[in-house]
Amino acid sequence: MEPLTTSYLLKYSVPKARIFVVFLSMVLCTTILCLLQLRFFKPKIKDFYSFEVKDSRGRIISLEKYRGKATLVVNVASYCQYTDKNYIALQELHREFGPSHFTVLAFPCNQFGESEPSSSQEIESFAKGNYGVTFPVFHKIKILGSEADPAFKFLIDSSKKEPRWNFWKYLVSPEGKVVKFWRPEEPIESIKPEVTSLIRQIIMKKREDL
Repeated sequence: MEPLTTSYLLKYSVPKARIFVVFLSMVLCTTILCLLQLRFFKPKIKDFYSFEVKDSRGRIISLEKYRGKATLVVNVASYCQYTDKNYIALQELHREFGPSHFTVLAFPCNQFGESEPSSSQEIESFAKGNYGVTFPVFHKIKILGSEADPAFKFLIDSSKKEPRWNFWKYLVSPEGKVVKFWRPEEPIESIKPEVTSLIRQIIMKKREDL
């Protein structure tokens, strides 16, 4: 009976060995595929222009349309102690440097002193009617907390500076990277040299590409 027992054990062990080999091969292949994915298919690093936002009417707008420009992104409010001064200065800045190589992008927010209570369309009408604003005024968003708009969250994460009030300004390069930020009380004159420098770079690059 011993030879029969040995034969039975050998026959029984062969399928188990095959299953183990197949399992080991699957694990090895999965590991190799994961390594290849990490090596060749790295996730694309987002920049500011890779996001989508909503305009004042709620329509989806790709920020990609502003790539190649210098942009000054601002969280605006209609009923703030800084409203008059900033809207006037921002429109002057936009008129002086825009719209070919520069634009202001305004994002209304009601998280600071509840100073932006109106609807998005009312906010846009207020800005245009009172200050002659010609730059884009987008849909009202949240910029703090778990419901923060992804595009604005990118600005905060990149600059390591979270707005503490209305009219914080983030200067974004033509490539979508945050260059600098300013607090609401800082004069617009401090922004002009940085904007001028970026515009000069844009023009020089266009000449080189000709």
